[in-house]
Amino acid sequence: MSTYEEIISAALALPPGARAMLAEHLLDGLNGEDQDRIDALWADEIERRIREVDEGKVTPVPGDQVMDRLRSRRSRK
Repeated sequence: MSTYEEIISAALALPPGARAMLAEHLLDGLNGEDQDRIDALWADEIERRIREVDEGKVTPVPGDQVMDRLRSRRSRK
């Protein structure tokens, strides 16, 4: 059995929660700097949206209303 196969076998033998954590760590290793850049862009976007609400440029819509609208649109299709 190759090292790769041993690693896969050991990973699949883990409990579901541990497998999920392992998968997250592996994906983080792939994303690396890209994820840091994405996180920074999202932080900027969040700040922009908060500023727009604070300045009265946009009016927040409660989540339940958003979901109702989406369900309504979906049922019309």
